[in-house]
Amino acid sequence: MIKKSVQTTQSGVKIDFKNVKLETITTMVQNCAEGRCECMSNETKKKIQNMQVDGKDGEVQLHLEGDISKEEIEEALKRSKVLNSK
Repeated sequence: MIKKSVQTTQSGVKIDFKNVKLETITTMVQNCAEGRCECMSNETKKKIQNMQVDGKDGEVQLHLEGDISKEEIEEALKRSKVLNSK
């Protein structure tokens, strides 16, 4: 089971994922960047200025830059088809 921890940072929000493949998070970010995800509202998408994935299989970090709240991102993660398809 994928574990997620969302924290507010100076530049936005950081998500720590455990028990997940790096490819899964990369796919999720690509879908979002290309407008193919439905997990975030258009309003939230507009606030994100940059997305960066770091880490390795098992431990992946996703850094989101912009005027976004921890709560917005937690809601989006709950709706993510990539994360919740298993």
